[in-house]
Amino acid sequence: MHTPDGFSPSHALPAPLPAGTLVFAFREAKLLVGGTEDAPAIPTHDELDRAGLAGALHHLGALDGVPCVAVTLPDAVADPAADAAGGLRFAGLRSLFPTLPERLLALAGRAFQVVEWDRTHRYCGRCGTPMRDKEGERARECPGCGQVAYPRISPAMMVLVTRGRELLLARANRFPTAMYSALAGFVEPGETVEDCIRREVREEVGIDVTGIRYFASQSWPFPHSLMIAFTAEYAGGDMRPVDDEIADAQWFGLDALPALPTGVSISRRLIDATVARLRAKT
Repeated sequence: MHTPDGFSPSHALPAPLPAGTLVFAFREAKLLVGGTEDAPAIPTHDELDRAGLAGALHHLGALDGVPCVAVTLPDAVADPAADAAGGLRFAGLRSLFPTLPERLLALAGRAFQVVEWDRTHRYCGRCGTPMRDKEGERARECPGCGQVAYPRISPAMMVLVTRGRELLLARANRFPTAMYSALAGFVEPGETVEDCIRREVREEVGIDVTGIRYFASQSWPFPHSLMIAFTAEYAGGDMRPVDDEIADAQWFGLDALPALPTGVSISRRLIDATVARLRAKT
């Protein structure tokens, strides 16, 4: 997910908020959408009002000049009444990947990160005082001790290891199907991303890598990750699943790839680009 074309970010809410404002409203991890199952739509501020729903507002910016806001709905809010909601319903963000337009999906991901930060930073982590919005910034500040909390971003690396014309792909235990992907892991305090790559690959599949090269990055709102993708080359060791989180790991030839992630994730773009590069060498 990336900043969509035509979007201008901002944290300052327009006053008054136009009725046609697009509203990315979340109840816990579920987004409020309208439209149909095959063609979901983001509701407007007017539609939210008619459904009797309200919560904390956070301005995201404007998409093609239309204001967009994130809304933190109460965790216990009921589903909108069918006769008042105009077909509004709650849906998991991942379930919308195949059907919600890419630009709206990117903004929904941004909104979810802001909402999750709002939900988890209501009280000061240092002294327990209720936090308040910090003027002029997207931040919360404590009126008691002065601590300031910004939206959290957690850097994580992803690496696709190659050995000649083979790709190292792994399947995690948490995957519900036999989907394989590149290796990934969160950066620990004191590490560079390159340090993280070498450590995670060694911890997960027991091998060493060299030739680390940056590919691209992607915001990943589950719940607040920044995925930083690389390629690397096999440098030695006996490849085998070492970490309990890895159900299986194998070297795959370019013409014998397993089930892969969808194109929404950077992992699929990383795999496709690497396959194309290796095939071009012949």
